[in-house]
Amino acid sequence: MALSREFLEKLLLFLVSFAAGGLLGDSFLHLLPEVMEKSDSSLWTPFSILAGILIFFILEKIIHWRHCHEYYPGGEFCRIHASPEPFAYTILIGDGLHNLIDGMVIAGSYMVSFPLGIATTLAVIFHEIPQEIGDFSVLIKAGLSRTKALFFNFFSGLTAIIGSIIVLIIETKTETFSSFIVPFAIGGFIYIACADLIPELHKEPHIKKSFWQLLFFILGIGVMALLLLIG
Repeated sequence: MALSREFLEKLLLFLVSFAAGGLLGDSFLHLLPEVMEKSDSSLWTPFSILAGILIFFILEKIIHWRHCHEYYPGGEFCRIHASPEPFAYTILIGDGLHNLIDGMVIAGSYMVSFPLGIATTLAVIFHEIPQEIGDFSVLIKAGLSRTKALFFNFFSGLTAIIGSIIVLIIETKTETFSSFIVPFAIGGFIYIACADLIPELHKEPHIKKSFWQLLFFILGIGVMALLLLIG
């Protein structure tokens, strides 16, 4: 058990680094150039990006939820001030809302272009893998059984499908929605990478592990750069 726990912590260390690079790579190499090329308004894009940052900030503040991943032994896990069960459901609500937005972002990206949709889907997956592993660990720690934790985690992930359907419905009524959702995704991805993921990476003081962090961070950006070849 101790061995698997130590392996999970090391794996999360690299996955979070890779996810941060992937999110920033998708934002600056795919989403932003697409927005700059097709934007008709000089003010709409920056306000939409800021809206993405603001919404993710508000989302975390209102429901008191963060990406609570237990990255390092003895590190700050998450300051839980509520009883186990209510806290567990708070995480699930936050995860569900986050997945809803992810679904909207992915669907909106595919409506702009297929290569952009692939890049954004991969960026979301890169982020979701360490997030879901961490959320599962938190739910177990909060008192849920493994079966319940898996079931509720899966159920909260289904909200991404609802988000995609919402975008499809809106896009059939107006063709301008994708011009908002793509820069919105840029703001959201930048916020997640810079406010949630990178600060966790700075908690690692060891030079060797920091080197591997940097390598996987660059690798995440590199994957997004390689995807430009399919554009």
